Amino acid sequence: DTLADTLRAQIEGRKLGIVQEGVRRTPLLLRGSSMPTSLSTLQIALPDGQRVPLSAVASLKAVEGAVSISRERGQRFSVVRSNVEGRDLVGFVEEAKRAVTEKVSLPSGYFLEWGGQFENQQRAAARLAVVIPVALCLIFLLLFSTFQSVRQALLVLANVPLALIGGIYGVWLSGEYLSVSASVGFISLLGIAVLNGVVMVSYFNQLRALGMPMDEVVVHGALRRLRPVLMTAGIAAFGLIPLLYATGPGSEIQRPLAVVGVGGLCTSTLLTLVLLPILYRRYGEGGMENRSVKSRLDATEE
Repeated sequence: DTLADTLRAQIEGRKLGIVQEGVRRTPLLLRGSSMPTSLSTLQIALPDGQRVPLSAVASLKAVEGAVSISRERGQRFSVVRSNVEGRDLVGFVEEAKRAVTEKVSLPSGYFLEWGGQFENQQRAAARLAVVIPVALCLIFLLLFSTFQSVRQALLVLANVPLALIGGIYGVWLSGEYLSVSASVGFISLLGIAVLNGVVMVSYFNQLRALGMPMDEVVVHGALRRLRPVLMTAGIAAFGLIPLLYATGPGSEIQRPLAVVGVGGLCTSTLLTLVLLPILYRRYGEGGMENRSVKSRLDATEE
């Protein structure tokens, strides 16, 4: 320990005190010469009080060694870092794993762990795999409680894959990659796509309750709900446009989310106005019939 302390004081210095000049405080260090050759003549104090040069008790030579030693969970580890550009992170890591497995033979007691953004993305993907089905189930229950019809609830949920088509196409067209932020964009599409479907189906049901023929319901209802649906999707899409052109720090997170949102809103809105009326005309009558029968039964009981 005495030898180590002496060498540390020679190389790093030893704090003797602080020199104060007004409000300025300057540490006072005592340090030996920075020349490597001077270390061999460094005098080392022995327990009996004698002093001998360092070269008498140790041999000095220049070797390459670790600048620092890091530990985690009581084990030493070394970090190899890389930045991924121009391709998706998950695909790069999977390819790197295969290459390391084929070409690198680890000594006994050594092991590899893949972390960083890839590890965070894997954890987020695992959470989303649970959150998305739960969200869809809750949305379906709310739709069923609103329309009292499984068929009409499924018609509204049919907007979700229509929105996903636009989001996936937007990611492919822009050259982005599926990431956590893109997954968040897909989740945000669920709400807007379902909202547009609820607006359309609710108005169709109102017209049917007034006794309007089905053909007139889908045509008149789609025309009357055109403006609200376009306003809802347009405002959301215009709000995402600044994120599409972001170039500063954080743009790698903002752009995928905006691309998915804008692409999904475009296809969801167009297909909602065109395809949903057709599906309602073919499959949406069940809910109205059930409510009509229930109304007649209630009237009979009264």
